[in-house]
Amino acid sequence: MDNNTMMQRDLEVIWHPCTQMKDHETLPLIPIKSGKGVYLYDFEGNSYIDAVSSWWVNLFGHANPFINARVKAQIDTLEHVLLAGFTHEPAVELAHRLVNLTPEKLKKVFYVDNGSSAVEAALKMSYHYHLNRGKKKALFLSLTNSYHGETLGALAVGDVSLYKETYEPLLIANQQVPVPKDQSIEAAREALKVLEEVLEEKAGEIAALILEPLIQGAGGMHMYHAEYLSGARALTEAYDVHLIADEIMTGFGRTGKMFACEHADISPDFMTLSKGLTGGYLPLSVVMTTDEVYSAFYCDYNEYKAFLHSHSYTGNPLACSAALATLEIFEKEDILAQNSQKALYIEKRLQRFMALPNVKGVRQQGMVTAIELQGYDAEERIGLKIYEYALTQGVLLRPLGNVIYFMPPYIISEEEIDKMMDVAYEGIRKLEIRN
Repeated sequence: MDNNTMMQRDLEVIWHPCTQMKDHETLPLIPIKSGKGVYLYDFEGNSYIDAVSSWWVNLFGHANPFINARVKAQIDTLEHVLLAGFTHEPAVELAHRLVNLTPEKLKKVFYVDNGSSAVEAALKMSYHYHLNRGKKKALFLSLTNSYHGETLGALAVGDVSLYKETYEPLLIANQQVPVPKDQSIEAAREALKVLEEVLEEKAGEIAALILEPLIQGAGGMHMYHAEYLSGARALTEAYDVHLIADEIMTGFGRTGKMFACEHADISPDFMTLSKGLTGGYLPLSVVMTTDEVYSAFYCDYNEYKAFLHSHSYTGNPLACSAALATLEIFEKEDILAQNSQKALYIEKRLQRFMALPNVKGVRQQGMVTAIELQGYDAEERIGLKIYEYALTQGVLLRPLGNVIYFMPPYIISEEEIDKMMDVAYEGIRKLEIRN
């Protein structure tokens, strides 16, 4: 089958995510036949460096032999079983590993299916915990410019109007507090003052503060200082408000440490994990929480305090096996140390972008890098122009508005980093600037 045939058959029946389908009248779909390492291959043999890790999920490359072997072995043993009243070895082993890896107070693992569902479960757990303790706290705090998913609860605590505005009448009670405006410690302290004022006024109504630690993904890869995490943890503890760390994007090495919370040495009440958890293979997410939270639901059945939340594919053995293989790669190959060297290489190559007149600024946190453009209106869809240009040069970039970012698989080589960044540089340089 060739690219055109596949594209036509797709458009007959598939409604794609996060897409205005009318765009495909002029913007061709890219049918992918296979993947290997950092590359995706279409039906005509063209290759593309996956510079965005296929929506931030792929850590160790496509068709990774080690993860492949683990999933293949599991499929011949047990493909799935319900996790209510039953258990299986991959789920048990993965849960123990996650408890050992995550901040010290996180001792319990609740399996869910995807990132948004993990956020939903964490919000419900927080509200229900307070209710079980005799307090009705139905308000959530989140940061301006945040994104936590697109199911209704997750949308409610987000702040990207493109996704949220249409559904506003359907959403739960939420209030935003300012995200630090940049990566300076001064900006972190300024934002903490506002957080403290809100908590002092409304702590009796607030169940939890949810935040993306250090990097706001869909909010244009906005980054802030770890001081805000330290301060937010201290304040939420002081005011009996939960802290939910949404590490769905930042977890598993993206920020330079295994989890972004480690940069501030904090232990939240809840941590949501997904995306890189399975190395980009299969849908899986978890909510990590504390013994204290767990204990508030532990009682005789007739007290009706149980957390009755479920998904059919909760703790799927194939997905858990992929996750276990992913964590083994981290351990065996000292991935975080390798990433620190690659991040330094990216940082050196990044500086030349600042000489371009249409570049407003650059920022980096570990293996996540962003280049913010200036001089363009949103209606010009400059990011789309960069996307189209990069595809012609064999690189998959998917900008966020006027922000071009890199979040490649960790196995990327320096030569592949060079190509990824050279293509982005040329694409930005070729743009017409309007000031």
